[in-house]
Amino acid sequence: MSSAASDLTARARIRDAAIALFTERGIAGATVRDIAQAAGVSSGLLRHHFGSKEGLRDACDEWALARVAELQIRFTESQAIGPLTPDIMGLQQYLVRSLMDGSPRSLATFEETVRRGEEWLASTGMKTGDPRAFVAVLGAMKMGMFLMRDQLTAVLGEDVGAMPGYLRMLRASIEVFSQPLLTPEQTDQALEALDRH
Repeated sequence: MSSAASDLTARARIRDAAIALFTERGIAGATVRDIAQAAGVSSGLLRHHFGSKEGLRDACDEWALARVAELQIRFTESQAIGPLTPDIMGLQQYLVRSLMDGSPRSLATFEETVRRGEEWLASTGMKTGDPRAFVAVLGAMKMGMFLMRDQLTAVLGEDVGAMPGYLRMLRASIEVFSQPLLTPEQTDQALEALDRH
């Protein structure tokens, strides 16, 4: 996704074409033939590398999760998100689309996202009463922004799937996550109320 297509191996071109078409059309809407054509290879070569469309989808999910984790580490280490946003935007859109199909693979992908989130949370030293629930809800909230792309685009007046709108949405989400919405007292009261149920 970040290299020029001519610099990529056939396997990488197939993967990138699949990610683009899966994002645009959904998993069911992208055919092996269309993916092969977009990658400039034969359907036979696609099957040689990935076995099937399902094998290709698995490889795309695994690559996207690994790439997001790599970008998050780079962001954490450098505290600079600017040059990373185009890659992150495309990968997030792909992963959300992948999760939307409701297949067993989509659940496995979300579980892997949560597992990686738990590792990240542990590395930050942040304290939470339920780390698994914390990262699962955080992931769902972040993905929800992409699921509501049409609604956000309408309300904000610019496409949040394109870079200017995406950056506006990202800026707002950073502000939401960086500012406490509850006072410490309100947090304690709310948690105590939940504990009573």
